[in-house]
Amino acid sequence: MTDILIPVLFFLVIFSPVIYQLVLVLKEKKNGTGINFKRLKLILKISLASIILIAIFIAILSHTNYLDYKKPMTFDQYEDITFKDFKGIELFKKSLYGNERFAYIYTTIDYDINEDHILIQSFFHPSRSFVYDQQTYSEELLRHEKYHFKITELFTRKAKQEISILSYTSSSEVLDIIENTYLEERE
Repeated sequence: MTDILIPVLFFLVIFSPVIYQLVLVLKEKKNGTGINFKRLKLILKISLASIILIAIFIAILSHTNYLDYKKPMTFDQYEDITFKDFKGIELFKKSLYGNERFAYIYTTIDYDINEDHILIQSFFHPSRSFVYDQQTYSEELLRHEKYHFKITELFTRKAKQEISILSYTSSSEVLDIIENTYLEERE
């Protein structure tokens, strides 16, 4: 019930000037005076613009928490990862398959291809990783989430090994290996 109550109250507050102007227009119509729709349209445009701006701000925050940003961490910092590093904000998920005790770790495989070398690394992104309920911090849950990072690192090493076997490496071959590795890791 409270999950739906907050958005309803939010929309009522945002659209309260529109509702007020609509009531004034209806009173003017009832009194027989000329109806002024210009004010109603202006207030409606302002309310809609406000909702769009707020929605964009919420979408940016839920994607990457720029308010409490922490740069991505490489695998050599694996032992330093704690739940305090999970700085992402998740505004919409309340449960995961019915379980309210969960966390989400966001990892990537990044690469840099130059003429003389190829750099492939796995990264943990603290500002995109989150814990749903701060009261659910447990070593078991942290270990589980960190294993996802280990899996990403495993596939990163697999890609490095496949690239090192190649006698001649073109960028397209390297990109194909990285793309295939990325797809395998996501599976």
